[in-house]
Amino acid sequence: MLPEWDLSHLYPGMDSEAFKGDFARAEEECRAFAAAYRGRLDELARGDKPAEALAEVVRRYEALEDLLGRIMSYAGLVYSGDTTDPVRAKFYGDTQERLTTASTELLFFGLELNRIEDEVLDRAMSEEPLARYKPWVEDLRKDKPFQLDDKIEQLFHEKSVTGRSAWNRLFDETMASLRFTVRGEELPIEPTLNKLQDPDESVRRDASDALAKTFKANLRTFTLITNTLAKDKEISDRWRGFEDVADSRHLANRVEREVVEAMVSAVREAYPRLSHRYYALKARWFGKDKLDHWDRNAPLPKVEQRTIPWNEARDTVLSAYSAFSPRMASIAQRFFDESWIDAPTRPGKAPGAFAHPTVPSAHPYVLLNYQGKPRDVMTLAHELGHGVHQVMAGPNGALMAPTPLTLAETASVFGEMLTFRRLLDQTKDPVQRKAMLASKVEDMINTVVRQIAFYSFERKVHLERRNGELTADKLCELWMSVQDESLGPAIRLGPGYESFWTYIPHFIHSPFYVYAYAFGDCLVNSLYGVYERSNEGFVDRYFALLSAGGTKHYSELLAPFGLDAGDPSFWQIGLSMIERLIGELEAMEQAT
Repeated sequence: MLPEWDLSHLYPGMDSEAFKGDFARAEEECRAFAAAYRGRLDELARGDKPAEALAEVVRRYEALEDLLGRIMSYAGLVYSGDTTDPVRAKFYGDTQERLTTASTELLFFGLELNRIEDEVLDRAMSEEPLARYKPWVEDLRKDKPFQLDDKIEQLFHEKSVTGRSAWNRLFDETMASLRFTVRGEELPIEPTLNKLQDPDESVRRDASDALAKTFKANLRTFTLITNTLAKDKEISDRWRGFEDVADSRHLANRVEREVVEAMVSAVREAYPRLSHRYYALKARWFGKDKLDHWDRNAPLPKVEQRTIPWNEARDTVLSAYSAFSPRMASIAQRFFDESWIDAPTRPGKAPGAFAHPTVPSAHPYVLLNYQGKPRDVMTLAHELGHGVHQVMAGPNGALMAPTPLTLAETASVFGEMLTFRRLLDQTKDPVQRKAMLASKVEDMINTVVRQIAFYSFERKVHLERRNGELTADKLCELWMSVQDESLGPAIRLGPGYESFWTYIPHFIHSPFYVYAYAFGDCLVNSLYGVYERSNEGFVDRYFALLSAGGTKHYSELLAPFGLDAGDPSFWQIGLSMIERLIGELEAMEQAT
């Protein structure tokens, strides 16, 4: 029996008095906050006790952010449980609308804070209790050059409900409602994608054909969604003054464009040494010159494939976490003991997996679509890593607990690595060991190479969109160009694959998010290298990194490990680990 989450930790139900009461209180508090402080922040900053006066305002704002976040988190999690249920969809949509209206009253706060003269605000932040919030205020000030007039910011904010958010919802509900016919059986997207890892090649081919057929039938809708959201982003970027299509994401991630470009260049240059080399090796294992695209993630031939029970997956991850640190395992254990995980695959349920931090006054929740594959165990390790990170960062409060995407994938990928290394150490059978190494290499290629290819695709789409609407054929052409470059000559991209861009949710929900996965994987490979060389004091330094949340820049957090992501050679450290694993697989092949 797979576990389902208990959302009553947030609210007893959609119609509960607790939810209604908190919502009414939130709306009233937003109005009261605006009435008390709008137009007064500069005056408070120049008063007798500016540190105390402004800290009181920030604390009140933080409490409101926590309350609003709790309400929206609950609505979002209820909706993700079944995005095709009209009752849940209405509840989610109504909550989003009311919260957008309520939070409009808070827009002035960040705008006014950033209009206070730097010297005046610096003086106030030099003293407690405001000094505690200095990292948040300094982060906020980075947005200053891109802020607009209050009325325009309000319009952008209110129109988001009928703009970007509405198109996001259309994508989610469309994707959840799609059915794919595989050998006479109608399936939602998750079980269909799962068949691409079936041991039987004919099943993989049929699943791929089913995906392609349904994607093609819905191409008009996905093309319209993509065009609209790309144009929406271009309008916003133009008004705010962002130069490059990805600059707004870099700002939100608190990472420099040059650092991202250095990473992207390093990964693209490594394609031949990574994906091209590995897939040529895998093709030989299958006795082929080339693999069809549906064989890319296929299990190795002549290797026993078994379904891994949930309890075994849980114990595997917890034991790996415990070997690194009992404290880490005890935090992860709570997700199982206290019903913070929703694991079954259900019709209408959001596809994929995520760890939602909710708010510091509550706790995170993890969503999975667990089907007993080895990759599902790694997904569990990944999402629990996020969960541990979110729990540890929580004490920083609603404003400073969130982690920029540059470090958001660190704990998740590190959790995967711990789990993989523990399983590998326990595996003595050479056939199973080879299968495990191959699976890990494929995960790393999917995390690094594939995500950078996704990023390259997004760049092409957003740049091309500036010249006018993109046809479905053009989007498919751009997709195939980056796939061909990244996967290499040993993968045959057959008919139907050109439409596989349609189901990637990150393109819709978080433009240019995808490079964070590659950033996190390369970073963790480097971190793990430090851990292997000398683990004395490593756990404490690692927990300090996780506990910092959003209070420190990534460069400051990496310094204790002797790592510098600003150094172009930094990325080679992480990429070389993938190369070493491929080399180990090649050595195994030569030895047999």
